[in-house]
Amino acid sequence: MTLWTNIPIGEHLFLFSPILTLTATMLAVVTCPLVVGRSPRVIAITASLGIVAAFVLAIRVADTVATRGFSGLSTQPAAGLLVADNLSACFQIILIAFLAAITYLWWLGSAKTERNAPEFFVLLLGSALGMALMVSTANLLMIVVAIEVASLPSYALVGFDKRDRLGAEASLKYMIFGAVCAAIMLYGASLLYGLVGSLSVANVAQYVVSQLTVGDNRLLTIAGLLCFFAGIAFKISAVPFHFWCPDAFEGAKIEVTTWLSVVSKAAGLILLTRLVLTFCAAVDAPAAVSLIHPLAWTIGIMAAVTCTVGNFAAYKQRSVKRLLAYSSIAHAGYMMMACAVFLHPDSRGNTSGLTALLVYIVIYLFMNLGAFGVTALVVWDTGSDRIDAFTGLIRRAPWLAVPMVICLMSLVGLPPFAGFIGKWWILVALGNLDSALGWFLVITAVLNTLISLYFYLRIVVQMTLRDDGRAAVRSPFGGIVLVNFCAATLLVLFVLAQPLQSVADRFSRRLFETTAAIHADAPTIAAN
Repeated sequence: MTLWTNIPIGEHLFLFSPILTLTATMLAVVTCPLVVGRSPRVIAITASLGIVAAFVLAIRVADTVATRGFSGLSTQPAAGLLVADNLSACFQIILIAFLAAITYLWWLGSAKTERNAPEFFVLLLGSALGMALMVSTANLLMIVVAIEVASLPSYALVGFDKRDRLGAEASLKYMIFGAVCAAIMLYGASLLYGLVGSLSVANVAQYVVSQLTVGDNRLLTIAGLLCFFAGIAFKISAVPFHFWCPDAFEGAKIEVTTWLSVVSKAAGLILLTRLVLTFCAAVDAPAAVSLIHPLAWTIGIMAAVTCTVGNFAAYKQRSVKRLLAYSSIAHAGYMMMACAVFLHPDSRGNTSGLTALLVYIVIYLFMNLGAFGVTALVVWDTGSDRIDAFTGLIRRAPWLAVPMVICLMSLVGLPPFAGFIGKWWILVALGNLDSALGWFLVITAVLNTLISLYFYLRIVVQMTLRDDGRAAVRSPFGGIVLVNFCAATLLVLFVLAQPLQSVADRFSRRLFETTAAIHADAPTIAAN
């Protein structure tokens, strides 16, 4: 008997080599204490080598997927458990690059004091593995498994310091809330599987569209869809699934907070994008196009509520970590608006929403890494993340205050910083809809931008206009280089907005080509 005939196993393994490399790195980190001891630096070097290898392979895979024509979105029912297309390849590059930045931040702050480096890096790599799987699948079961693989290590990372009462409390809240959301998501997945008889998201999308047109199971289908969406909304921190975010961000180590602030939301948004585009591909009949309106309004309203709640809740925060947590909720709402564009009938064939989302994620990475990087350097020196700890920072550490101002103003969306470009492109994509939904979201985004200006300026005022005579902040040179690099990148991306838009547009258009995506099919068993 010959197993796996007609399947290019080597090619498939190469296409998923970044994921396999992350898995191998986890095994190496676990094995290191048995061979060379528990030295934090040896463990970190092992993890860093694996991360570099995964990043190189991710770039090679992205080039292979693009140049060989396997670039369309995997919206066909034949897609297997895992898919390799431009969307997953692009996100894996961003994910692994940010993982390297978090490892570098760990070297700066925790390398000298960390007593459990093997456990920390296994959990961090496990979280990254789950998020890589999240964006590489269009299968209900695999989506649930991937979200849990990403979430379970995150619970432990938040409460990693067992001596910290605040972290332990935050981890417990995070785990309980995540378990409830996972149960709701599993219930929704079971409903959809029972109705459709298939785990393929493409088949589910086709069934949902048919049920909404002339179906007898309309209410049950909608209930299953909404329950399934709860798990994705939990990863994005969309309202009302956002309650875990502020406590987890405040209680976790600053490296973990920085990690969760970007990649957790980005992975959830990319997964949501894949599902939305799969549903759009299922809408073929002209009569079914009108069914997109309720789905688009559902995501649009949730996005509007998410950014509004995030911005208003940030007003009274005295902890910078907690303030930036609510800020990340608000920015998740802005990015969700781009997903509402995909579901709107007027946007079919228009890639402006996807372009805006992808660019926003890249810019948001530098904005948050810079802001949390400065916060980390202040916390490590002063022992506090309260806004008062930033008093007079322009005198005490101008090399930290200036990049912090740039990152905060970029988070607001003011020129001449890259955050303005990301937010402007989302507004343009919404305005191009020329519909009630589009203009509703445009007005909501603009008003929320004005609202957010106040609490970001609170930190700026504290750093520049107030001074209590404290001593200068002592920071490692590597940390200063990191935050200033993020600030400089935000300035450069604003200047290079047009080339950036051209690259993003080409990438977005390629996602909608009709070429087939490579996917990992189930093995074919044939007898000799």
